[in-house]
Amino acid sequence: MGLGLPEILIVLLIVVLLFGAKRIPGLARGIGKSVTSFKAGMREEPEEEEVNKESESGKKTS
Repeated sequence: MGLGLPEILIVLLIVVLLFGAKRIPGLARGIGKSVTSFKAGMREEPEEEEVNKESESGKKTS
């Protein structure tokens, strides 16, 4: 039950009709930046959690 070539072509045709050929590169660029930002945020989160755990353990011992 995967997407075949005809289904993908239909979806692409609908996207082109809705947004226009000139706006698609800008939309793709925006999505790419969003994904990159999300991945960067996911990489930073564990570091912040470690800092929070260290500061909480420091409060408990004081």
